[in-house]
Amino acid sequence: MRVAHFFQRYPPALGGSEAYFARLSRYLAAGGDRVTVFTTAAQSLEAFWSVRHPCLPAGVSPDGGVEVRRYPLWRCPGRRYLLKPLSLVPHRLWQCLTLPCNPISFRMWSDAAREPARFDVVHATALPYAWPIACALRLARRQRVPFVVTPFLHAGDVDDPRDPTRRAYTTPALLYLLRSADRVFVQTEIERDVLRGHGLPEDKLIIQGLGVEPAECAGGDRSQTRAQWGVQPDEVVVGHLANNSVEKGTVDLLRAAQRLWEGGTRFTLVLAGPEMPNFLNSWRRFTPAGHVLRLGVLGEKQKRDFFAGIDLFALPSRSDSFGLVLLEAWANGVPNVAYRAGGVAGVVRDGQDGRLVRCGDVAGLADAMRQLILDAGERARLGSAGRERIAKEFRWEDKLRLVRDVYKTLTG
Repeated sequence: MRVAHFFQRYPPALGGSEAYFARLSRYLAAGGDRVTVFTTAAQSLEAFWSVRHPCLPAGVSPDGGVEVRRYPLWRCPGRRYLLKPLSLVPHRLWQCLTLPCNPISFRMWSDAAREPARFDVVHATALPYAWPIACALRLARRQRVPFVVTPFLHAGDVDDPRDPTRRAYTTPALLYLLRSADRVFVQTEIERDVLRGHGLPEDKLIIQGLGVEPAECAGGDRSQTRAQWGVQPDEVVVGHLANNSVEKGTVDLLRAAQRLWEGGTRFTLVLAGPEMPNFLNSWRRFTPAGHVLRLGVLGEKQKRDFFAGIDLFALPSRSDSFGLVLLEAWANGVPNVAYRAGGVAGVVRDGQDGRLVRCGDVAGLADAMRQLILDAGERARLGSAGRERIAKEFRWEDKLRLVRDVYKTLTG
């Protein structure tokens, strides 16, 4: 098959959907398919709209048998204020193209209309970045080939029927793109039910989920890592790996940790990953009562050491469609504590392999953390249960083969 993949960024850009689609593209290429990636030159999310954030070189390059086309972006001061009124025009495709958060590349849009190569299937991701998905739809319609979307929809607080995150991901314009697809890959039953509730037919929705390769995230040096962190052998370490931000729960995690430190619970908090502006704004006003380490972006070896060095993984995120880092924690036998929000609520089983807390409940988050910090036996039980699930439910080979099988079905 010849496959076109459209998504917002490609590695070395960091992000869950980016890493997944790069893996899928390489998997297909290794199996003999010809894969072309249409993406932008952005390296950070802020580079979509801000000229202050650098981009990677635009152009065509190979990656593991995949042809990667990086397109230049349109960015200018005040872009958001220009797009906002334009997005109010009552035309669904136009609204998709004028979303202020979009990575806008006019050349990508143009190439989608005149691409000379013939593809068998076109697959795009990820909401809310509608521009690449709209370009993919344009190419698929022009060539009259199947159009597939993996939205990575963020469902927000599953207990709140009017959750603002979910509403932002299910606007009429974004639903237009999903209704235009021949198949939609969803990560959990929660995501499926949200889209089914918005009228998407069940036979179009395919539950996939993500996988993990333990060799990529396990096997780090615990003793050496904790020595570098200045942590005693018997000290409990709580880890957090994400785009450090309000949306990913980093600020709530700091607030919960502060409650515990002020109440006498001793532990070290280790934050890893890129740091978003709203987190940095909160950090400048924060005086921790306990030990906080900020590691920044991790390399592959550093990530293995990170998971080896922690005892509990915390992800009180409001904006995850699945939470791949949860699987990476389990691969190391580390239990998870998280908000009952988004896809995370469909991955972690409360009391069986982790702890789930009502979304936004900082006091409840602190209580769940305290119980696990003080109870090594419970941490071991939950972490072991998660590790057992890895080999049964979350194998990359199964997840990626499912996508290829759907492609084959759609193309006959």
